[in-house]
Amino acid sequence: MKKFRKVLDGLTTSSPGGTIGSPSCGSAAGTPTAAPTPKEIDVQETLVSENFQLCKTVRHGFPYQPTALAFDPVQKILAIGSRSGGVRILGRPGVDCYCQHESGAAVLQLQFLINEGALVTACADDTLHLWNLRQRRPAVLHSLKFNRERITFCHLPFQSKWLYVGTERGNTHIVNIESFILSGYVIMWNKAIELSTKTHPGPVVHLSDSPKDEGKLLIGFEGGTIVQWDLRAKKADFRIYYDEAIHSVSWHHEGKQFMCSHSDGSLTLWNLRNTTKPFQVTFPHGKIQKDGRKESCKPILKVEYKTSRSSEPFVIFSGGLSYDKAGRRPALTIMHGKAITVLEMDHPIVEFMVLCETPYNNEVQEPYAVVVLLEKDLIVVDLTQSNYPVFENPYPMDIHESPVTCTAYFADCPPDIIPILYSIGAKHKKTGYSQKEWPVGGGTWTLGSHTYSEIIITGHADGSIKFWDASAFTLQMLYKLKTSKVFEKPKPGDGRAAEMGEDDPFAVQMVSWCPHSRIFCVVGISAHIILYRFSKYEANTQTVSLEVRLQCEPEDIITPSENENNPCFSEPTSHSPQTHYQHPVSPGSRTPDGAKDSVPSLKVKEKMVRVPPGYQSDLVIQLLWVDGEPPQQITSLDINSAYGLLAFGNCNGLAVVDYLQKTVILCISTLDLYGATDPYQRLTRSPRRNRQSTSGLTELTDNQQSIDMERSKSPTSVHYPTSLHNDPRILPEPVASLRASHCSPVFYLLDNVKGPGRKLSLPTDLKTDLDHVNGHCTSPTSQPCSAGKPRIPMGPEGPRLTRRGPGRPPFRKAQSAACMEISLPVSHTEGHASRRAMLQQLHGVTMYSHDEHHTTTSYCWNERESRENSFSRSRSSSVSSIDRDTKEAITTLQFGESYGRKHDALPTPCLWVGTSLGVVILIPLSIPTDHEERMEDPVTVGPSGAVLMLKGSVLRFAFLDCNGALIQSPYEVWRDLNAPEDPDRPRRRKLVHFSPSSSQDAFGEGHLAVVCSERQAKVFLMPSQSCLFVHNITESSFVLRADVVSLCNSVCLACFCANGHVMTLSLPSLRPLMDVNYLPLTDMRIARTFCFTNEGQALYLSSPTEIQRITYSQEMCDNLQEMLGELFTPIETPEAQNRGFLKGFFGGNAHTFDREELFGEAAAGKASRSLAQHIPGQGGVEGMKVAASGVVGDLARARIALDERGQRLGELEERTALMMTSAETFSKHAHELMLKCKDKKWYQF
Repeated sequence: MKKFRKVLDGLTTSSPGGTIGSPSCGSAAGTPTAAPTPKEIDVQETLVSENFQLCKTVRHGFPYQPTALAFDPVQKILAIGSRSGGVRILGRPGVDCYCQHESGAAVLQLQFLINEGALVTACADDTLHLWNLRQRRPAVLHSLKFNRERITFCHLPFQSKWLYVGTERGNTHIVNIESFILSGYVIMWNKAIELSTKTHPGPVVHLSDSPKDEGKLLIGFEGGTIVQWDLRAKKADFRIYYDEAIHSVSWHHEGKQFMCSHSDGSLTLWNLRNTTKPFQVTFPHGKIQKDGRKESCKPILKVEYKTSRSSEPFVIFSGGLSYDKAGRRPALTIMHGKAITVLEMDHPIVEFMVLCETPYNNEVQEPYAVVVLLEKDLIVVDLTQSNYPVFENPYPMDIHESPVTCTAYFADCPPDIIPILYSIGAKHKKTGYSQKEWPVGGGTWTLGSHTYSEIIITGHADGSIKFWDASAFTLQMLYKLKTSKVFEKPKPGDGRAAEMGEDDPFAVQMVSWCPHSRIFCVVGISAHIILYRFSKYEANTQTVSLEVRLQCEPEDIITPSENENNPCFSEPTSHSPQTHYQHPVSPGSRTPDGAKDSVPSLKVKEKMVRVPPGYQSDLVIQLLWVDGEPPQQITSLDINSAYGLLAFGNCNGLAVVDYLQKTVILCISTLDLYGATDPYQRLTRSPRRNRQSTSGLTELTDNQQSIDMERSKSPTSVHYPTSLHNDPRILPEPVASLRASHCSPVFYLLDNVKGPGRKLSLPTDLKTDLDHVNGHCTSPTSQPCSAGKPRIPMGPEGPRLTRRGPGRPPFRKAQSAACMEISLPVSHTEGHASRRAMLQQLHGVTMYSHDEHHTTTSYCWNERESRENSFSRSRSSSVSSIDRDTKEAITTLQFGESYGRKHDALPTPCLWVGTSLGVVILIPLSIPTDHEERMEDPVTVGPSGAVLMLKGSVLRFAFLDCNGALIQSPYEVWRDLNAPEDPDRPRRRKLVHFSPSSSQDAFGEGHLAVVCSERQAKVFLMPSQSCLFVHNITESSFVLRADVVSLCNSVCLACFCANGHVMTLSLPSLRPLMDVNYLPLTDMRIARTFCFTNEGQALYLSSPTEIQRITYSQEMCDNLQEMLGELFTPIETPEAQNRGFLKGFFGGNAHTFDREELFGEAAAGKASRSLAQHIPGQGGVEGMKVAASGVVGDLARARIALDERGQRLGELEERTALMMTSAETFSKHAHELMLKCKDKKWYQF
């Protein structure tokens, strides 16, 4: 039972400064502190450390930078290797496993032990690994590290335990798969070629056993030499020397012919009867020119020669196109008889593999599909149909169709939302796919106990939005929304988006979605917001557009050099942001010097358009250019369907939009927000829709003032009497402290913030005040703050500010990453900077962006990671090194029922505003409750109420009742505005409220407000605004993402720090429950896509093409084995075709070849210890334990093995009986022939 204190109104309050001296992130950074109070409230906290454990669950998407491909024709599973050392194993939908080599070396080749539940990987660090696939999470059983040779090619014959390994030196080694020990049998390159050969044949590029005789090994060298090696006789049967380099070799199933692909774009067919010259040479894409010469062609990198009983053989190869045709896309060529089909691909081909009916290489292959692994896609072509259609891919391989720029994760969604989105999205699916079942159908998967609905939303660089069904560890696309359809296509000469330097002007920066009301909001990189409503009906709509002038003049930028002796600020009414709103959009204008002014970056379509069912645009909000400067990007957004309001902010200020009345009700600079506690403040009301002035600005005043006065003021600016504004000494203390906090030394180098470049120096009499605002006590005359104890205030209104003399040391620079998501890198090539990079300074490393002329600076992330692996920032002790003017940004917003002021008796609608200086401001709202009044009467925005402060930029708000339960935001129940009218049931808004007092026994109990910044978390009691608990999350790093999530019928605060730590804190006491160093090396992609959700789940973009899901719930970790798919399923190996006695006798008996007798230690001896080193794997015993606990245990496998053994014994008996019958028949015929010829003379024959 955890107890915390409730502070009554007017009693002693806790200092907002928190504690200092807490240890760095990675330990319990600080102790939760409680304010002394006479009254106690008991809260039952059920979460303990045992409820948390962090582990990866599943990875979705296309493997980034793939390098290798393999397929098990019996188990029907597919493996893909990548350059980073990852291996993805795919089966039927739901069977998706990711493995990672600890070394991180690129995977060169993959080889399945067919129907054995094992996989061999060859990596670029010259190591072979054996993976056990008979467990849900595969593990390495053995590794073999080659010390003196480089691995180039591997081959594992079907039903063999001996792996052939070719090396760069041209040697061939043999490895025992069971023990992973090198055999003493070696085929040296100088023994394979003739002694008279003067040049090295090159690396081994091909190894395969002859279909006719397993004792013959075909070795292909890169230089053009092919050798068939007799393993028994240890000599070469024949050698072929060809002029062109060899890339691949493929056998005919009878073992009498094989085909080679070469670097000159040719295919050669060789017959074993005559190996002096090729039987056939073809240039499939090389045409004969006018001068009689062949066109030069690109190399054919791989060829496969497959036979069919019912038709001509298939010859399938990649490459070989002529050089003279520039711009031709990569192609896969299928030659079937005389027909040649060229399948052009969207991306370069990495590898392909033909899928055949039989795993035996000496039988008719009967190909039915070809798997093509591209650099950014995986496709499977149906070979059974003449038009070669592709199969519909059931895996989410198109996450990266356009680069992902943001993500959102929603667990425990309403159960009806997924079927509705799927039904809408299914109408827009592509057609023309093969009607046959997806050929990769191995493994087993069951739904398990994971039953709640989950949705992942991804935003992309081209402006598209994708909704994914993420339930039960799967991922399936539900619905795709294209936000670019709202706007006109930018013309090449149109300079609005071009002048901003944006190749992707529609790129999605953030999204906000309410699953209950189905309201969806998108923030774009061009400083635009689109609000969508969901409808099941088509509609003819015209999108309403609002234009907001949220741009501060230069006077709004901090320039203390002008105010050194008198720290005051210019009149806010002369430079506050202003609003335009119109319907439709005006074309904008230019200033006399030709600079753009009052022009949005994009142009909204003005005509009426027919929109399909689904999400339909209802409102577009755009920020305007001002004096040739593009608008600052939007940094925060919140929307509430119950209030009908949308709020957003950037580094210039805050705007609130009434999307029901399509009006802007508040547009104010961040500085002016601080004047809300002024007792002379007037109320700001919603403007009327048609109330516009001739200048295009809407006057939103209530007072009857002169027109000249009003023209120079913001329609919603905060007004002060001149004397009150200019003299901070007579301001109330909270106002004075907030004025000082605007000069707080937390600086952001935001995108396109330009100024005269003066060095920032602050008035001496304000420096101590700033230290208190940011939670630091650096002045010797200040009250020391000890860890674990609250700072006692000097008075009932708040902390008294102690002045510091002119000779005191300068204050410490606080640091922040609040604007990390202001500019999203949108890059088509991983490793390069975005076109709209972040202009903030992270640990002394400047993130490059456009300069004064909007030029793009290329920046390599890999180089940056070497200098800045954990976003460490310089700890400068002075702000004099900051040579740029800075602004305070709105970093987070939250609508909710709360208490705007200390003495409020009942909760009212409020907007919580968090800034980059760690300041929290509450703005009360007055919203009409009646339906008709709400659509006509304006919404009133009250003066700013409570002000709270934290260290670092504010990231997240959440509200709890006094029992510790999470208070959900109110919402409007979804209603289809396009549905046919029902006279009996008129459409009215149905609101669902979660009032803070609804769960209390009596009104006035208040609620708890959880506020998390990038450095600390605080819990406040409202309405008294008492700080009950403080926890310093980190001092050495900063929090990138924080969310209050539900877990085990309780709530906690989950944080992800820039140094890779994932933490959870209890609520409301802020006790550390988990702290795991999960990602030691973070990058900007992870920073902008990491998100938590309920039920202990989280995700991030692990690569530009893959989403990694993780869990921090112990319960889910315990049940993870049941939720994952089973890779291995016991299946009987297909029987080999009966070749017949005479065919087997005269055609060579491949079954008599005993590899153990040749390669075993008794015959071949031991290999040199210095040649390779055996490394035992970690997955041996543990893997068998896990496998035994699965659906298929050891007993089932043993039973299958016994059945297979008995079946093989039965086959052996049948073959023996067949041989005896054949022998008896032969003896009988021989006896009859002897009797017939016995009495004949020699001359009678």
